[in-house]
Amino acid sequence: MLYLKGLRSADDLTATSVDDLAPPPSRRSTRSRLLLVALKLGLSLGLLSFVLRNTSLEALWRTFQRVQPLWILAAMSMHGFMVAVSVWRWRLLLEAQHVRVSARTLVESFWVALFFNNFLPSNIGGDVVRIADTSKPAGSKTLATTVVLVDRVLGLFALLSVGALGAIASRAAGVDIPGTMWIEIAALGALALCLVLFVAPSLLELGLRPLRWGGHAWVNERITTLQHTLSRFRERPSALAGALLGAVLVQGVIVAFYALTARSLSIPLPLVMAGVLVPVALVIQMAPVSINGFGVREAVFSFFFVRFGLGVEAAVAVSLLGTALIMLFSLGGGALFLLRRH
Repeated sequence: MLYLKGLRSADDLTATSVDDLAPPPSRRSTRSRLLLVALKLGLSLGLLSFVLRNTSLEALWRTFQRVQPLWILAAMSMHGFMVAVSVWRWRLLLEAQHVRVSARTLVESFWVALFFNNFLPSNIGGDVVRIADTSKPAGSKTLATTVVLVDRVLGLFALLSVGALGAIASRAAGVDIPGTMWIEIAALGALALCLVLFVAPSLLELGLRPLRWGGHAWVNERITTLQHTLSRFRERPSALAGALLGAVLVQGVIVAFYALTARSLSIPLPLVMAGVLVPVALVIQMAPVSINGFGVREAVFSFFFVRFGLGVEAAVAVSLLGTALIMLFSLGGGALFLLRRH
């Protein structure tokens, strides 16, 4: 659990109330978390070592020396556009719940969340920030959490859909990549999850029924809030459709970001190929087995680049440069976090 006291101001109880979700960690749980972080770090370093073992460091350095600043600026602008669209769809989902939050507040919160996602050994820290920042205007942590969860579900469906379309386009172009069938199956699974959440409430009620059997008032209250939140989304299908289209656009922009990053290194990564590579890499990175995807991301990029005929050095260069640009961009969120503490 992240302890985010001081997220906004001393009298903002919503930010500090994140601590109420769980008791302070015991010494044993702290050791367990440190061990988990150590295991993730070991896997990341192991995978990086495995990939770099087949990489010529001299060739990798020559690749970085070819970097073209104008293409770097184009890639960074894509990332900024991604943030703008992400904030717009988050605001759309909040307004569907009759929650009014200024665009400036949401931009600041999302940017700080990016910083937490990129500089903490967990990819859920940013979600905690977003929930804490919208709990007070929403009047409920459960409502704020549900909105972020719905945003995540739509994003996952969009990610898998873009990957499935990329796989189909790759096969049409004569490049058959083993295993891409699974991303198409996963896209259908994400579609089924969306249908259960927003179209078939009776199935959701059936799935949540075992949680009610305990009769715990706290659990029942939050399940009721969740169901009411989802019912309001069903009453605003235009908001859901807009948020889904925004999510698809975000994934397309991320694909373009990596294609432009490759172009900045004079690496001819076709957009169609990037449309398969990037979604698969992002999906695999979701598994909490590494430090922010390091090692896993480079291994996936290498697997695909070899099949594209581009080489391991090109894969590592694009992966590392893209990650560096994203982390550089998110440093602005760290500055905002320090300013809000004061």
